[in-house]
Amino acid sequence: MSRTLLRRLARYGLVGAVNTAVYYGLYQILRPSMPYLLAHVLAIAVTIVGSYFLNCRFTFRTRPSLRTFLLFPLSQLTNFAVSTVVLYLFVDWFEVTHRVAPLVASLSAVPASFAVAQLVLAGGRGPGRRAAVPSGRATARGG
Repeated sequence: MSRTLLRRLARYGLVGAVNTAVYYGLYQILRPSMPYLLAHVLAIAVTIVGSYFLNCRFTFRTRPSLRTFLLFPLSQLTNFAVSTVVLYLFVDWFEVTHRVAPLVASLSAVPASFAVAQLVLAGGRGPGRRAAVPSGRATARGG
């Protein structure tokens, strides 16, 4: 694994830690007044927006755009699907407390969600690779 990819993954992890704290706080605030899965869905929705802007700026160092803003929630479907299934299993099958289960659920989705977020926000480029010059533009060689 390249150093650039490791640094990007570390930054993604830091953003994820912030988002997990926000998610967990919102989940705990909402949980007493609604079913736990609804609290989970609402907390996830709020953190997806925050995650988008933090990952654009800090993790992938790319400018936010309407296109990536609209695609980013699709990339987070991986996070949502994995964390929701794990939350359900831990609470309903394994009888893990509502206080611990969402943390385990959130962490379980990190590897897959990083891969998809990188594809969406880095435009399919791996770390350290530049985007191709769009056709019709002159290059440094005068082409």
